[in-house]
Amino acid sequence: MAAKVDIDKCTACGTCAEVCPVEAITVEDHAIVNEDECVECGTCVDECPEGAITLEE
Repeated sequence: MAAKVDIDKCTACGTCAEVCPVEAITVEDHAIVNEDECVECGTCVDECPEGAITLEE
């Protein structure tokens, strides 16, 4: 499963998109994860300052 974004917590800071090694995240009003491109590495989860991203099983 791909990373999931809690849009209520996401502040659209862009940190997750900056650290994603496969560029699977875009940011508009909130972060959006392209599930087809996400490799489930967890980098975005570790770097999100708001704790808005989780890896779903």
